[in-house]
Amino acid sequence: MIYLDHHATTPCDPLVVEAMLPYFAEHFGNPSSAHAAGTRTADAVQQAREQIAALVGAQPGEVIFTSGATEANNLALLGYARAARATSSRRRIVISAIEHKAVSNPAKQLAREGFEIVVLPVDAQGTVELDAAAEAITLDTLLVSIHAANSEIGTIQPIAKLAELAHAAGALLHTDAAQAVGKIPVDMLAWGGDMLSISGHKLYGPQGIGALVVRHPRRTQLEPLGYGGGQERGWRPGTLNVPGIVGLGAACARCAELLSTEVLRLAALRNGLESNIIAAIPEAHRNGNLQNRLPHNSSLTFPGIEADALLARLPTLALSTGSACDAGTIEPSATLLALGLSRDDARATVRVGLGRFSTQEQISIASNMIVEQAKILAKAFGCSV
Repeated sequence: MIYLDHHATTPCDPLVVEAMLPYFAEHFGNPSSAHAAGTRTADAVQQAREQIAALVGAQPGEVIFTSGATEANNLALLGYARAARATSSRRRIVISAIEHKAVSNPAKQLAREGFEIVVLPVDAQGTVELDAAAEAITLDTLLVSIHAANSEIGTIQPIAKLAELAHAAGALLHTDAAQAVGKIPVDMLAWGGDMLSISGHKLYGPQGIGALVVRHPRRTQLEPLGYGGGQERGWRPGTLNVPGIVGLGAACARCAELLSTEVLRLAALRNGLESNIIAAIPEAHRNGNLQNRLPHNSSLTFPGIEADALLARLPTLALSTGSACDAGTIEPSATLLALGLSRDDARATVRVGLGRFSTQEQISIASNMIVEQAKILAKAFGCSV
């Protein structure tokens, strides 16, 4: 198997696994306990906060642990909007047309609770239209939530400019950065964001752990999604997942070490894969902002060919047609439709996600296999590819 679906999940880095292992059986104390065993794990949790904060340009005390970016997004949107009802008359929430369901579905829930949801359009490259954002972000706006980078086409959003617009209107800016953290430089302070979501399994850490980073947490009110003990400022009660937290911290530290070289290496591998495929199949085209996208991402459309049929002929390649959360749906990608692709072209699109352990040999094999099977299908479908 050649794994090329790193948007959906990444393998745990062996160094991350090594860091986690002692916290399953040797150092198992509850970090809320006052004895030495609890103090030891509490120290490990604090170290993880520091590692995460260092990677995203935040302070350790601003890191709130969750089960992943989905929970972090829910806490940011639902928690902030519900808490603000008692103190603010603002009822507008602004998102983009290509948000992950972990943002768009909480927004739909807020619409059922009486909030106004405004959806910003994107251009043909998947970049949020700033003129539309400037018009939509008014004095009625409570929160703007725009992802840092898209999980299908890789387009990186102008978060700093959107934060400026939000702050000028007195609103906060949240960004789902699950696809960006560890893949590109992320600096929450420079961006001006107020809340940022992270997921461990997107950056070579374990599944089931993430964080919501909240700038100025003492001034930000969030209504918790659940109730229990006072862990994580009461915003996310429950005994902390110490092994997962240690793994997330170690994964962030590892990303910080490798980021500058990994960006260049993966972009070169990605560019080579795309060049090989397009040279052999000129009708294929790339989607997204080709000058401003994630270095490991490729979204390729093969006109006239059903992507599902192509993937079925590539059982030794782990590829996808879009977000793993949308797998199995019969509708074409909403993200691709928002870019202006036809429904047929959206159904003819494959997502490739390279990763830390991808090699040049694997990419050469994969590109040749994709070309071979696409040409076979083109004959079967009677198209010109």
